[in-house]
Order: sequence, then structure tokens, then C-alpha cells
Amino acid sequence: MPKFQGLITSKLPSLGTTIFTVMSKLAAENNAINLSQGFPDFNCSETLTDLVSSYMKKGFNQYAPMPGVIGLREQIAILIEELYGTAYNPETEITVTAGATQAIYTAIASIVKEGDEVIIFEPAYDCYSPAIIVAGGKPVYIQLAQPDFSIDWEAVKKMINHRTKLIIINTPHNPSGAIISASDIAELDKLTHNTDILILSDEVYEHMVFDGQMHQSVARNKNLADRSFLISSFGKTVHTTGWKMAYVAAPENLMAEFRKIHQYLVFACNTPIQYALADFLKDKSNYLELKNFYQAKRDHFIKLVSPSRFSFEQSRGTYFQLMNYSTISDEKDTDFAVRLTKEFKLAAIPLSVFYHEKDDHKLLRFCFAKKEETLEKAAEIICKI
Repeated sequence: MPKFQGLITSKLPSLGTTIFTVMSKLAAENNAINLSQGFPDFNCSETLTDLVSSYMKKGFNQYAPMPGVIGLREQIAILIEELYGTAYNPETEITVTAGATQAIYTAIASIVKEGDEVIIFEPAYDCYSPAIIVAGGKPVYIQLAQPDFSIDWEAVKKMINHRTKLIIINTPHNPSGAIISASDIAELDKLTHNTDILILSDEVYEHMVFDGQMHQSVARNKNLADRSFLISSFGKTVHTTGWKMAYVAAPENLMAEFRKIHQYLVFACNTPIQYALADFLKDKSNYLELKNFYQAKRDHFIKLVSPSRFSFEQSRGTYFQLMNYSTISDEKDTDFAVRLTKEFKLAAIPLSVFYHEKDDHKLLRFCFAKKEETLEKAAEIICKI
């Protein structure tokens, strides 16, 4: 087949394949334990898969409504109001999406225009800045403070100007496992008060906050809820990352713009899964018990790796644990991660890939959303390094 000979100007010339694809491929090629990409290696609830199957067999296999099955949107509204106190209209203020990445992209595409600036806190999940750049915006990077990955609000204040359109926050935070506090929410409210600045709050790990702490959603603060896209993920909550099911809650004026883009990206999402999730969420233990489930995994993993030469501060949320290898090697984190995979048969994610200038803090991110035997095998390797 002849190849196109014309000039193609890339919108993202510096970007290649995402690190998660790279490390998972490397893990498979080297028969390594994969603690890099964030997905469970255990099954989801059999009750949930039975529900999906039953709705398939009942014939719920055609297009769902563009914003999502109303029964699911109603359950999402109940969840948010009961946990965080803000009431969203399921008809006009909640949309079901094909995963959180699509939701994040769509939210950015719906409001960011040429020349707009968007504040991102680094280390940052890797889908934020490409969406901003494709929309014609400019990412403005602010580093989270080490070692607790907290936000310097004075630094944020200095970076805000008339071009600032959006601030993206992420709590619990991927990759660090840090969480935003109530005082952080208050600072964000104060900073954006009497401005036109919008918020994108990535809360996909909302049900994984540990040690008795409370998830600080933007929906806890009415002023912030009125200017925010709140994004969460069923993939994380019900252990089904491959289903690519998430949702967005936002005030009606923002959601109207969101849906204009959403309808031409995916139009609608998987129908039988939406009906099944609507039923599954009626049992609140299916999400309220998640923090205990993952804290037990975190505690088990930390106990197993504590004799190792790695150092760490225990994760406060998500299902990721950062570990520092500076007493083991002075290699770049990307090189060490590759060697760990090839020589020791254990895959992790180097933290530098979450910085636009590839800052190297000698940290690797390990996923503990795994079966106990997987974590035990991984910890055995870690303790031998």
C-alpha cells in the first residue's frame, strides 16, 4: 500500500507510548511479577459478573442513553450526597463515561481554549498535560513538596493570572499515595473565590483512604462543587479496570459543555454493565468496605518489605506504594526499573515519568492491588536486592 508523502505535524511531538504499556510489556517479556500497572490480579465480585450476565441475557445490549443509564446515575447521586453532602441532579449533572481517562480528556476539551493555562501538580498522572496541549492550552507545573507530596498554596497563588482557566487536583494521589486535607480544600476555595477558575478533581481512588482519614472531595465544599468536574472510576472501586467505566459529576452549566464533547467521543457506554452497577451499588458495603480491604493489603505489603534496603513512607491512599532505592543504587530510576524487571523479575514504575522534566528522586511506584501470594513473591525479591 502506498504511503502518504505529505507533511504531518504532530500535536504531541515529544510523546511516545505511555510508561504503563512499556513496563507491562517488559514484564510480560521477562516473565516478571507486574507491580507496575495499576490493576488487580484477583477477580471482581461474582455477584457483579452474574448481574452483567443476567442483563445481557435479558436483552439489554443496545445503546444506553448518551449520559448513561438513569438508574446508575441515580445511584451515583445517592453515593455522592450521602458521602459528601452535595446533591447532583442525575438527569443533568451526572454522566457515565468510558473510563476516567476519557472523562478527564472530555472535561478538559470542553472548557480549555487556545492560550488558557491549566495548573497541574507534579508528579502528575500522565493523561493531564496531553489533553491540555491538544486543546490548545498551556500546562503550568507546580511540584508537590517532598517527602509528603503536599501542596504549596503560596506557590499556587503566585502562578495564578488572568489566563488561568483550570486547576487539576488528584486525591488520593497517583502516584504518591498522598491525600488532600480539609485545610487544602479550604485553601483552594479561598484561592478561587471571586474568580472564573474551574477545578477538575480526579478522585478515582476516593474509596481508598487509610488510617481513619476522610476523603476530601470537592463535593464537600459547595463553592468548589459549583465550579468543579468531579471524576471517579468504577474500574478502581469494583476491581474491573478492563471494563473502562467511570463517571463525572458537575453543575449543569459545566455538564452541558461536557456532554457536547462526550456525545461525539463515545456517545454511550456499555449498557448491561451500567444496569449491573446500578444494582451492585445499592449494597453500600460494596464501596464503603473498600478502604479496609486495601489498607489490609497495604499493611501486609509494608510488613513484608520492611526488612529490605528500600525506604518508604506508607501510602495514605490509592493502591500504590512509593519506595526509595537511593541506598541501593545511584542509577536513574528508569534504568533501575528496567534492570529490576529484567534481572530480578519484578516490574515497577519509575516516578520520574510523572514529571515533565523527568525529575529523578530515586523512587519507584509499586501496586499492591494484588493477591497475597503475588505480594509475598514480590516482597521476597525486594528483600533480596
